[in-house]
Amino acid sequence: MTTLFTPDHEWLRIEGDVATIGVTDYAQSQLGDVVFVELPKIGRKLQKAEAAAVVESVKAASDVYAPITGEVLEVNDTLQTDPALVNSDAGGAAWFFKLKIADKAELDGLMDEAAYTAHTA
Repeated sequence: MTTLFTPDHEWLRIEGDVATIGVTDYAQSQLGDVVFVELPKIGRKLQKAEAAAVVESVKAASDVYAPITGEVLEVNDTLQTDPALVNSDAGGAAWFFKLKIADKAELDGLMDEAAYTAHTA
């Protein structure tokens, strides 16, 4: 299992040909208290950089972009009833959706944890 990061503060946990995607702890700290999450539909085909989900906080609404191209296999329905989970466990239980990876070469442009930490410093 490999974890990668985007400049837009999403994380991807790669297991085989499936990527689990969520927002980073840094992102949730910038957003403030999350009050609503809109997730993509299962089966939706997403292009890299396409808006895939929406996170609304008391401060603002932000798009969550597809960090890679793929098809939505699963969504985290828990976020519909407990959006505050994004604040308490952004890097774990508050994952947003799982994608079947269309092109593994797209992963090459993403950051590892050290690069992401430097990016947010």
